[in-house]
Amino acid sequence: MTVRHFLALVLLGAGTAALLLAALALVVLPGPYLRLHALSPAAVLGAPLVALALAVDTGPGRAAVKLLVIGLLLAVGGTITTMAVARTTVHAERRTER
Repeated sequence: MTVRHFLALVLLGAGTAALLLAALALVVLPGPYLRLHALSPAAVLGAPLVALALAVDTGPGRAAVKLLVIGLLLAVGGTITTMAVARTTVHAERRTER
């Protein structure tokens, strides 16, 4: 096993753990705001770590660059999506209060 492969396994394990913990938190936590808060580690940490692990395992080249771009887009897109869902939830709660 090479150092690169070992590093990829460590990154993959960390990313998978972050995703699994976020999924568990979605099941356990009550309320939409706590659930949205639990999704942040999955979006910002889990998916990019998995993409980084795949890029490290692939080695230098175009495929690794594409994987890194995908990881970056997942991190940014997940954060934007979380904010959009939170705003929609706030607006929906305001409508039901009236």
